Amino acid sequence: MLRKIYLSLVACFLTLQVYAQVLTSPDRNLTLTFELKENGEPTYQLTYKKKLVIKQSRLGLETKDAGSFAKGFTVANTEQASVDESWNPVWGEVKTIRNNYNELAVTLAQQEPKNRNMIIRFRLFNDGLGFRYEFPAQPNLSYFVVKEEKTQFAMTGDHTAFWIPGDYDTQEYDYTTSKLSEIRGLMNASITENVSQTSFSPTGVQTSLMMKSDDGLYINLHEAALINFPVLHLNLDDKNMVFESWLTPDARGDKGYVQAPATTPWRTVMVSDDARKILASKLTYNLNEPSKIKDTSWIKPTKYVGVWWEMITGKSSWAYTDEYPAVQLGVTNYTKAKPNGKHGATTANVKRHIDFAAKHGFDAVLVEGWNQGWEDWFGNSKDYVFDFVTPYPDFNVQEVRDYAKSKGVKMIMHHETSSSIRNYERHLDTAYQFMKDNGYDAVKSGYVGNILPRGENHYSQWIINHYQYAIEKAADYKIMVNAHEAVRPTGIARTYPNLISNESARGTEYQAFGGSKPNHVTVLPFTRLIGGPMDYTPGIFEMDLHNGSHVNSTLANQLALYLTMYSPLQMAADFPENYEKFPDAFQFIKDVAVDWDDSKYLEAEPGAYVTVARKAKKTGQWFLGSVGGNEARTSKIKFDFLESGKNYIATIYADAKDAHFKTNPQAYTIQKVVVNSKSNLSQFVAPGGGFAISFIEADKNQLKGLKRL
Repeated sequence: MLRKIYLSLVACFLTLQVYAQVLTSPDRNLTLTFELKENGEPTYQLTYKKKLVIKQSRLGLETKDAGSFAKGFTVANTEQASVDESWNPVWGEVKTIRNNYNELAVTLAQQEPKNRNMIIRFRLFNDGLGFRYEFPAQPNLSYFVVKEEKTQFAMTGDHTAFWIPGDYDTQEYDYTTSKLSEIRGLMNASITENVSQTSFSPTGVQTSLMMKSDDGLYINLHEAALINFPVLHLNLDDKNMVFESWLTPDARGDKGYVQAPATTPWRTVMVSDDARKILASKLTYNLNEPSKIKDTSWIKPTKYVGVWWEMITGKSSWAYTDEYPAVQLGVTNYTKAKPNGKHGATTANVKRHIDFAAKHGFDAVLVEGWNQGWEDWFGNSKDYVFDFVTPYPDFNVQEVRDYAKSKGVKMIMHHETSSSIRNYERHLDTAYQFMKDNGYDAVKSGYVGNILPRGENHYSQWIINHYQYAIEKAADYKIMVNAHEAVRPTGIARTYPNLISNESARGTEYQAFGGSKPNHVTVLPFTRLIGGPMDYTPGIFEMDLHNGSHVNSTLANQLALYLTMYSPLQMAADFPENYEKFPDAFQFIKDVAVDWDDSKYLEAEPGAYVTVARKAKKTGQWFLGSVGGNEARTSKIKFDFLESGKNYIATIYADAKDAHFKTNPQAYTIQKVVVNSKSNLSQFVAPGGGFAISFIEADKNQLKGLKRL
């Protein structure tokens, strides 16, 4: 139910003076204090259960051509509102999301250099704060260019932080855990090689930034509803422990072109004394607009396999031939080229994957490297690199289409843009129509390499607008989008739920590029996943790869990722033959759902462990996943989320006692036990390990011979 209560407080301040107003969260645990200082500078501070979270911090922006929006203000008006409503996401971790907040909108007036207004809107939820800047239509303000946003987040101490380097082009880094004061000294070591990267400061970090204070508060800084604006980074003044906004510039160095009326994205501060509540928070989604897609029946959560891991590990190639060092679409004659014998996207290989998907109940098959142009796609600053519709000679689009349809399997399209933005946009309509003509309802897009036009950054305003354009255009064709190397999500999937997943972080592919830290998957839910689901591509069973790399995970950990790394789009990423070696463990991947009515976070500590139980849509079946970090641990949980008075058969897939991510990753056990809502579990988790459980409601006859937990 929606309740709105408006209170207008008109303040006639003819001279600059101190002004303060307080806003509390619905549960009264959070308190926001807005203050306008004597020089007309807007500030805020935030407390949680009477503990200071954000010390008094400045607000505002500086422009290149319209002066300062950071001082010289008086308060012209304030409005308060309270909202308590519920909405149902198209897909998600829960069936219903409550949107409950108290709001304060402060209209600030500025007489110099011209009479103009700016609104700062605060929304205080039980789990955090969102605020943004708004520029109404007005006679003396039409266009301006942002020089820098001056928003501050003043920390109360030298918190422990889980961070990746600030970068205009990539988030594909391992996380570093350190005190804030240690960031500067660790920055160089944290900047590992990537095909496109632009760091900017020895203390610059990216959002979503997770922190923990010495007195036990979990604090997360991020943004929501990133539309028509550059990505927010944070630059730390490590002498005073104050973060200040650092926007991603465009090729000219400008940080945002604004036309009034306009709003910035929301800046968010999530806080709790319970890490589980950070993971369960829906604040980011609640700060986005409701779905603009009226008919969402075509948006379907999907579990898939694909022709991908074999290229990532070097077993096969995206390219069809090794004869041509350079190709030109429409000129190069592939029918005369000698195949390299390593091409993965062949009709025969794709059919094999379709057969595997059909046999084991997967919804779809992804194929990369099916289209012409891969021989010189990367690193050549090439504009016209792909046309997204012309297949290689050994990939028969029609035959694959018809074969997949006969097996009841959908195909997922792959569009690698090579970051040539203009080329992709001029081909989008043709490419999307080609997909619809051939039965593809979902696309995995990629933005590998430096952006074209040259000098632009992956996270600048213009490229953010491109990503949004691609999502909205896809919605016109009823196509779901899984964007890789694009901007990290900020809850946009509420407004455009056809954005069914993203990569935008260091995913499983890096396990084939030298590995990721064993605790990487215990940090991502607190950081990257705050804004939306991740196509992490889990399910690797063979850890020692033929290219010499090693996957820093146990097999049981890989199973648990289907629960802890939430996404309505989940891949079983390994080779079909590797699953056939472990059919009993593979059963969990076949069984686990991808869309949920309810989720219960049972244990959580960033960098150490995450345990979650989820209730599947339609079937009502419960599944549980737990991942650990660098050290062995014992997980102790209750099954009180199960329905009281009923018995369940719990199938537990767990690390063996001698399991270890490095030395013995495939050591696992499977046991079936009888449990109910009063049962407790004490479960060993190996270094880099985990466990996964499926629950099936059972009658008395099915319980015979099984141990009761």
